[in-house]
Amino acid sequence: MDNLTEQKSAPLAVKKYVLKKQPTQAQYKINYDSDLNPAQLEAVKTKNGPVLVIAGAGSGKTKTLTYRVARLIESGTKPENILLLTFTKKAADEMLNRAVMLLDSRCEKVAGGTFHSFSNYILRKYSGHLDLRNNFTIIDRADAEDVINHLRSQIITKQEKRFPRKGTILDIYSKAVNKNMSAESVIESEYNQFLHCVEKINEISKQYVAYKRANSLLDYDDLLLYLRTLLQSDENIRKKLSNQYKYIMIDEYQDTNSLQADIIKLLASEHNNVMAVGDDSQSIYSFRGANFRNILDFPAIFPDTKIIKLEQNYRSSQNILELTNRIIDRAKEKYTKKLFSTIESPEKPALVCTNDMQTEAEFVAQRVLELQEEDISLNDIAVLCRSARMTYNLEIELAKRAIPYRKFGGLKFIETAHVKDVIAHLRVVLNPNDIISINRILLLLNGVGAQTAMKLLPVLAKDNLDTKNLMLPAKSSDSIKKLFTTVETQRKYLLKPSTVVDNILAYYEPILMEKYDDYPKRLKDLEHFRYLSEQYSNLEDFLSDLALEPPDSSVAEVEDGAQADEYLTLSTIHSAKGLEWKAVFIIGAVDGRFPSVYSFNSEEELDEELRLMYVATTRAKTYLYITYPIDMFDHATGMVLSKPSRFLDGIDGDILERWSLELED
Repeated sequence: MDNLTEQKSAPLAVKKYVLKKQPTQAQYKINYDSDLNPAQLEAVKTKNGPVLVIAGAGSGKTKTLTYRVARLIESGTKPENILLLTFTKKAADEMLNRAVMLLDSRCEKVAGGTFHSFSNYILRKYSGHLDLRNNFTIIDRADAEDVINHLRSQIITKQEKRFPRKGTILDIYSKAVNKNMSAESVIESEYNQFLHCVEKINEISKQYVAYKRANSLLDYDDLLLYLRTLLQSDENIRKKLSNQYKYIMIDEYQDTNSLQADIIKLLASEHNNVMAVGDDSQSIYSFRGANFRNILDFPAIFPDTKIIKLEQNYRSSQNILELTNRIIDRAKEKYTKKLFSTIESPEKPALVCTNDMQTEAEFVAQRVLELQEEDISLNDIAVLCRSARMTYNLEIELAKRAIPYRKFGGLKFIETAHVKDVIAHLRVVLNPNDIISINRILLLLNGVGAQTAMKLLPVLAKDNLDTKNLMLPAKSSDSIKKLFTTVETQRKYLLKPSTVVDNILAYYEPILMEKYDDYPKRLKDLEHFRYLSEQYSNLEDFLSDLALEPPDSSVAEVEDGAQADEYLTLSTIHSAKGLEWKAVFIIGAVDGRFPSVYSFNSEEELDEELRLMYVATTRAKTYLYITYPIDMFDHATGMVLSKPSRFLDGIDGDILERWSLELED
């Protein structure tokens, strides 16, 4: 019996069988190893933790971000757990469309867009947590200035001297918000001529905030400010959003402001899976509130950051990169990198001295025509400048030689008066408390002036645009009733956006034809506006996108030359960032103008001017000409400026050729 018990209790032998892992590459449709260079591949394959990708000019950062989106999805990450933030809707759309073509339609589900559009989406969803109405109106800069001006006129007496204008007050307020500074600190550092106005500027800013809150209005800064407040004040929402967006990627990180950096840190608080892609050498937007320190301090904000540098350039010849590397080497603070290219060209960058601005214009025009004869399209040639004022002589010379051109920096489509008129009507349809828009559409009516509008506004906003209890001026009574009957009808039924736009245009077009002599051109803009509305099923989304990502060109504002099949581009360097041309001219590169004399006493400002020169030179693929006139008179200093930019000092002739101009006999 004992032996039997012993046999039964003896342990059974277990044979182990090992399941082998499938080779990793087998799960991937895309051959990442062959499609990417080593640095790009490292960025794409790095999945978890904070990563800073320093992407030199022309180094394929868009490709890198696109492939990383695809890789994350192929690795099993749900598309809705990926957040891709960019600075333009166009950039986000381009990356996600490329990802779809690269992989499949799953990439369409990735949350992609601008900081402001993402903020708008989240705030509409969680508006109740901030005591906001979810039908808030997003106002643009012009609207914001109008509110500031209205408040300014109530606080400042006509006798008061040297008080800043509405645009300056808005700049001070906006910089204070974006840089997490007090208005007084902004005034001390940038507008010290208005230090005696600090108290009243603070009062205007306080009333501006209250006015927007009372009328359910948000400006661009508010979108970021309210999102940060939401994430800071509500831990449940912060955790929910952080766990939803498990992988965060930010393009052009060097252009972020302090608010945006705070938002990223809060969104990533549960995982720290953040990839910031940018180039410290292209940080040139401090005047818009961009904080250069965000990209420099990223490793300190996110400990254990992996830093990857993309240094192979796919745009410019090695000759041009020799120059750009020498320029950026002079920066005081930077991530050291050395761009290189496999593109060879016999053409070297040229530094061209001209007798005056007129000779400079003649040189550029003649060389442009010569490049055309070498089969280089005008569309592939650009003239860049530090300030838009510097192209005046050149524009005259181009007109003489019948060279079509387009100058960037004119009115945008959404800034034209007639388009703003129509948008104002649509905003009132959605938000009857939008006093700015109510005021605008009232002033379009014959017989309604500023004083009449001011009397009507409080009652209209209070009674949801009901005119029954209003004492209306006899000469405009019918037109006011017709206006608000039209608006109320759209509010009542709220049909699809294109139908609402049709109804508003039917009402507005007679006003347009009476108000503007060039109404046929403006009608074409409104046809385009209607076409845009057809792309939407929701009026709120349509107006939000118009405010956050406005279309560029207006039919009424395009230069005549731009109607040609080809045109030369004239642009400020700030507007040219991210673009490229085969041939680039940088004009007015005289010390005192570029860099500006105003930057001489500030190392930070001088460094930003240096980065601006770097951005300009890295736009060129093959031909690069830097010109400087030697008799440029500076009215601010009373000096004649005659030396080339200090950023080009000491650069050898084998890297930067010197050209001298001779007049033909």
